[in-house]
Amino acid sequence: MEIRKITNVTVKILLPLVLGGAILYWMYRGFDFKRIGLFMLEEMDWTWMLLSFPFGILAQAFRGWRWRQALEPLGERPRMGTCVNSVFLSYAASLLVPRIGEFTRCGVLKRYDGVSFAKALGTVVTERAIDSLVVMGVCGLTLIFQLRVFNTFFDETGTSIDSVLSGFSPAGYAVTAVCGIAACWLLHVLMKKLSIYNKVKTTLSGIWQGVLSMRHVRNVPLFALLTIGIWASYFLHYYLTFFCFDFTANLGMACALVTFVVGSIAVVVPTPNGAGPWHFAVKTMLILYGVAEEKALYFVLIVHTVQTMLVILLGVWAWGALAFTRISKIDR
Repeated sequence: MEIRKITNVTVKILLPLVLGGAILYWMYRGFDFKRIGLFMLEEMDWTWMLLSFPFGILAQAFRGWRWRQALEPLGERPRMGTCVNSVFLSYAASLLVPRIGEFTRCGVLKRYDGVSFAKALGTVVTERAIDSLVVMGVCGLTLIFQLRVFNTFFDETGTSIDSVLSGFSPAGYAVTAVCGIAACWLLHVLMKKLSIYNKVKTTLSGIWQGVLSMRHVRNVPLFALLTIGIWASYFLHYYLTFFCFDFTANLGMACALVTFVVGSIAVVVPTPNGAGPWHFAVKTMLILYGVAEEKALYFVLIVHTVQTMLVILLGVWAWGALAFTRISKIDR
């Protein structure tokens, strides 16, 4: 049994790393990484990258504030700082083991503020469902809004869907298929985890209470505003990076929104911070908007790497802050 558990844990850790690494290797095989270092020093405007950082921080902070609000109807009142730091730490933890962040932040609140792990997990599940609805709504609106853009692009360039698809190599189709399979695997794992929780009555009760808590949120407009703030901050964190490069600076907000949505869907594939699938999806859409393949590779590699470093720094900050946080049980 112990060997089986060790094998399962090893597979869960290694498979995402191998998957992400394989996609990145395929994309950057033969790529001259020395040139990208020179590009970052001489041709990239770092001012816009630095201006994007506050929005990356705000997106996670808003998530922590919204989470605290979701826990209040359950009688749980964790400290605001603990909520925010737990979110910071959860994103960094997910870089090591994808999707473990949800459990990490619930564990942090349990340890430092005595919040029920099951109730916290229930609110996280509901939060993820709300965020999924937001992404699907934005995706639908973006698709409708950009239909004319795509038609104009095809008319002016004399291309068609068939010609675009013909540009994919067999390896490209293979990568797309692997990403689809990985997404199905993730769904299977999540369903399996839920079935395990269904066997534990107290845990299921806590999760259900967390789900129902959203009906009793004290300030619904604030909850909605924080939800908008989260995704607006995510988008601005990404969009401002367009101005770091001369080949994306003039593409416009519509292109940024399309690539943002596609990238948000791609990170569903369980790799560290979406590494691999995100690169592939965003690069493909940038090429559709007329960006040269080499420059599109520059963009996705630099932006994803820098933003991942920010996630790591926030995780280190949270780890240090929590180390000096007094463990207390909130009076109810």
